[in-house]
Amino acid sequence: MPRQHPFTAHVPALVNKEGILYDVVGIGNALVDMIAMVDDAFLTSQSMIKGSMALIETDRAVQLTTAVGTTTRTSGGSGANTIAGIASLGGEVAFIGKVSNDDLGQEFASDMVSMGVEFLSGGAASDIPTGRCIIAVTPDAQRTMNTYLGVSTLLAFDDVDASIVAAGAVLYLEGYLFDRDEAKHAFRQAASLAHSHGRVVALTLSDAFCVDRHRSDFRALVRDEIDVLFANEDELKSLYEVDDFDEAVSLLRHDCHIAAITRSEKGSVIVTRDDVHAVPAAPVEAVVDTTGAGDLFAAGFLRGLTQGKDLTSCARIGAIAAAEVISHVGPRPLVPLIDLLPNDLR
Repeated sequence: MPRQHPFTAHVPALVNKEGILYDVVGIGNALVDMIAMVDDAFLTSQSMIKGSMALIETDRAVQLTTAVGTTTRTSGGSGANTIAGIASLGGEVAFIGKVSNDDLGQEFASDMVSMGVEFLSGGAASDIPTGRCIIAVTPDAQRTMNTYLGVSTLLAFDDVDASIVAAGAVLYLEGYLFDRDEAKHAFRQAASLAHSHGRVVALTLSDAFCVDRHRSDFRALVRDEIDVLFANEDELKSLYEVDDFDEAVSLLRHDCHIAAITRSEKGSVIVTRDDVHAVPAAPVEAVVDTTGAGDLFAAGFLRGLTQGKDLTSCARIGAIAAAEVISHVGPRPLVPLIDLLPNDLR
């Protein structure tokens, strides 16, 4: 039986604000992004499927690192990007993800702290390296990702600080972390913990290929534990194994109370049990790199949610954040996102 709706009349006023220290607490993969501008011929030569996300092992990671040459490096990971975006919008945030005590791990932690994020790695140091994502961006701004998850995949519920989860108004879970049984268990335990304190639980599906691998588990999680769902059009259709977007939306309305579905230049669709509302994309001069677009949309939406904005306003903030990040290379904003918001959205 679906959970009781945590919001009233579609206005996201949080049920229980007692003890809240953070607007959003995120749990996800702690990765360093290595972004390279390439052409389509490079993708072919490296047997990459354009627009996909492939999980790779250590040898492949080393080979691709050499092949792509010069890269732009920044701390990344889908959930971490969202949390950094919320910080850029003025929110108080924390992020739980696993890194090793190596150069990339130190780089990740330093980046997050510099952005105003409280970062918790959890657990003891490991000899497994910090994860990284090699992102090949073609001239049409499509990103093709090859992800070496490294130690980030070892995150388990023991690494999750219960006091931090309890202190967050929203718990935000990253679908990419869902590949191990221990992570699935951690998600459910963390969601249960958050709900026991009257908090809201949000999930991003992350990637259509990720949904393909774990469809039944995702469906159960969405139905039983998730209050707010983020997905793009392809991920949603994969979740319900249909080709028609409207059919997928109809099915989703039976499972989830609030969902924000992004559709690239078509903007987003906000779905509730009672209504479906389209919100246009924010204008952007030129699309340079779509890496992080969905992550930053979620950041804007969640920032609005924790400020008590109506759902359309939440989506407008998300659209502004996404427009900023696709206008340059890299998954993190280059300017304070709060400065881009009109007065009615601050």
